[in-house]
Amino acid sequence: MPEVVYSSTVTAVGALVADFREQGLLVWFGENAPEELHEFSILHKVDNHKRAPIVGDIIALNDDHFTVLAVGDVASDNLLNLGHLDLKANGLTEPEMPGDVNVEARELPTIKVGDRLQVIAQD
Repeated sequence: MPEVVYSSTVTAVGALVADFREQGLLVWFGENAPEELHEFSILHKVDNHKRAPIVGDIIALNDDHFTVLAVGDVASDNLLNLGHLDLKANGLTEPEMPGDVNVEARELPTIKVGDRLQVIAQD
């Protein structure tokens, strides 16, 4: 049975998130993120943080599921310590930046307050 190893609830969506989504990027931060990051970020409240995503896991954004293809060197620490995630729907199997988490290249969903982010282990 797949296990949810990370989950959170969206508490705010910045004004520029839609523009970033159109470019295949969703930027997530914990609720305590500095004000200057709010405009382009999805703020979320974490309720389960056993571990960050690894290659092969599923990232669920409500009913949309994405397979993790690559995880940058600092992505795990960023997510677990800051609630920060750069989710890129670019289909790349190597991260471009150390904080990237790459998933398949397809349209990311529109995110709204109350939505759920989950990482589902595929062990």
